[in-house]
Amino acid sequence: MTVALASDHVGLPLKQAIMAHLDERGISYRDFGTDSEERCDYPQFALPAAKAVAAGEYTCGILCCGTGVGMSIAANKVKGVRCVVCSDGYSAALSRAHNDTNMLALGSRVVGAGLAVQIVDWFLDTPYEGGRHARRLEQIREIERSGELPAREGG
Repeated sequence: MTVALASDHVGLPLKQAIMAHLDERGISYRDFGTDSEERCDYPQFALPAAKAVAAGEYTCGILCCGTGVGMSIAANKVKGVRCVVCSDGYSAALSRAHNDTNMLALGSRVVGAGLAVQIVDWFLDTPYEGGRHARRLEQIREIERSGELPAREGG
């Protein structure tokens, strides 16, 4: 497993705590920035991390900003990215199991470092279930491809 990480200036301390946790777990990662507390724009860091995940260079990605929302919006503009904002482990796990999410966004103004690493563990340790969820995921992919839902069978 390899993880793409990114943050803005507000999310930097949370990202650093997550990096230390990944080091403890022996999980490799690449930090796409920022590495400074100087004010910056989150899309500059979310985009390269999201592109790397979408290209299959990384198993998944973790993004940090003030709420997680801005980073997730930017990441979700990249075809093939399914980024979820979470502030609890249950949602992180179900987003993986049911929606095959490949990026997680966390808010440093919403969760502390202790909770964040728990959410990261739920996210990283939960596999996609497939099965009944595969049809829905394919519908999401079709929306991404064409902007439309496929025709429903049987009307």
